[in-house]
Amino acid sequence: MRYGTDGRVIGRRVVLLAGATLAARQAAGALPVPASNTQSYRLVRHGSEIGRHSLTFGRQAGALTVHVAVDALVSLISIPIVRYTHRAVEIWQDEILVGLSGETDKNGQHEWVNARRTAEGLVVTGSKTARYIAPANAIATSYWDRRMVDGPMISLEDGVLLRPEVTVRRADSIRLASGSMITADRYTLSGAFAVDVWYDRADTWAGLAFAVADGSHVTYERL
Repeated sequence: MRYGTDGRVIGRRVVLLAGATLAARQAAGALPVPASNTQSYRLVRHGSEIGRHSLTFGRQAGALTVHVAVDALVSLISIPIVRYTHRAVEIWQDEILVGLSGETDKNGQHEWVNARRTAEGLVVTGSKTARYIAPANAIATSYWDRRMVDGPMISLEDGVLLRPEVTVRRADSIRLASGSMITADRYTLSGAFAVDVWYDRADTWAGLAFAVADGSHVTYERL
């Protein structure tokens, strides 16, 4: 497994090289960490829950560590036909993404990503990409930070750098797991990466929807 969870402090040289990124993120505000340090969603297909997606946030020695866990299972007459497991870790230091790692299993197909900030920048490797230096404003597809949709995005499954087209529908509505409806902005990402993602008036991730291979749709309802 390639989970980098140590969150060690990066060196002065890297901080200086990442200064432009730091200034931009501070100008935009602090990272949107929930007060409870957790966010959870249920995955729904054809009206039935098929899994959960959870994020856990922790701070230590000035570093923010974000743990992502997704588990989904689709069965037909009690026989599993789709199984998805995803685990990832992001490490942030002073508003700068300094490392990430992820492991994904899609019906037995293994994908992975690793990234670490060096003097060159954020160096990314993955199961479907050659090594590259990510653009300064790139962050991972973990959804919790609305600035993700500003792109470009690093796939948290396989490391591929994504540059989807994005259209916005303001003041849309999204259903929560409680059954209540809230107002949220809807961002439609199209191209190689196709999802709808919603953020509420506090810029907190509110929901997600995407199509799967059989033509059905999976929706996320925030718990």
